[in-house]
Amino acid sequence: MDLSIVIPLLNEEESLGELYAWIERVVGAEGLSYEVIFIDDGSTDGSWSIVESLAAQDARVRGVRFRSNYGKSAALYCGFERAEGDVVITMDADLQDSPDEIPALYRMITEEGYDMVSGWKRRRHDPKAKTLPSKLFNATCRRVSGIKLHDFNCGLKAYRKKVVKSIEVYGEMHRYIPILAKKAGFGRIGEKEVTHYARRYGVSKYGWERLLRGYLDLVTVMFVSKYGRSPMYFFGGAGTLMFLVGFISTLWIVVEKFTIGRPLTNQPLFYLGLVAIVLGVMLFLAGFLGELINRNAPERNHYFIDEEK
Repeated sequence: MDLSIVIPLLNEEESLGELYAWIERVVGAEGLSYEVIFIDDGSTDGSWSIVESLAAQDARVRGVRFRSNYGKSAALYCGFERAEGDVVITMDADLQDSPDEIPALYRMITEEGYDMVSGWKRRRHDPKAKTLPSKLFNATCRRVSGIKLHDFNCGLKAYRKKVVKSIEVYGEMHRYIPILAKKAGFGRIGEKEVTHYARRYGVSKYGWERLLRGYLDLVTVMFVSKYGRSPMYFFGGAGTLMFLVGFISTLWIVVEKFTIGRPLTNQPLFYLGLVAIVLGVMLFLAGFLGELINRNAPERNHYFIDEEK
């Protein structure tokens, strides 16, 4: 199969039929074999009924329904698991992402050799309360990851099949798929300017609270990417440094006690040194336990093999 299109959705009953007709028209004109996978993330309107109707009419449509709202990352994860196409494209269900971009994204993967292509909504039809935090978020991601994308969180993306089968998205990690892909060894990450339409139906599902969760997940993904296979490097190193600082400080004060008679209990540095020693030991033990857990993980020797014959 040439193409899988994964579409997470939440309460988008007005747009689904129009969206699928648009996809069918555009992809059909390209002569590609394809499937469309709708992931209903706990909709409370008639979205699932629309998906069922589309699936009954066309065998290329598949649907997954969540019992509750688990978030976009969970929806993408389930869609990636089920995708069978050589190229996987994700897009939102609200008609703000244009299916007319699909052929060009497909060619960038198959002909230009990109592992992943992210859309860039240069001109956005969203309120300032959404665009300003997004600009700050994207600037932070570029700075931290070194990946020069303008829009990490654009829902319209294309992937080589190997990419989506090699990464795991959870929490709010869908924002950081380019970072996850790069850490998994897929370095050819491109960008395409895409058309962004104003929302015609429903309301936006994003609020300010997701900005905070997004930054916390950024810290998580960078930490896990760097130290996930060797937690002792971080915890052991920090613990050893803290232990040495505390030990030297305490030893210095004890030496002063016996040489010039300065009392121990009158010096705050003495107690701070003891606390540093204890924290240092605890951090070192945390790293040691992390190594034991990592050693017993079944995927500890999993490496991202590109090809095997």
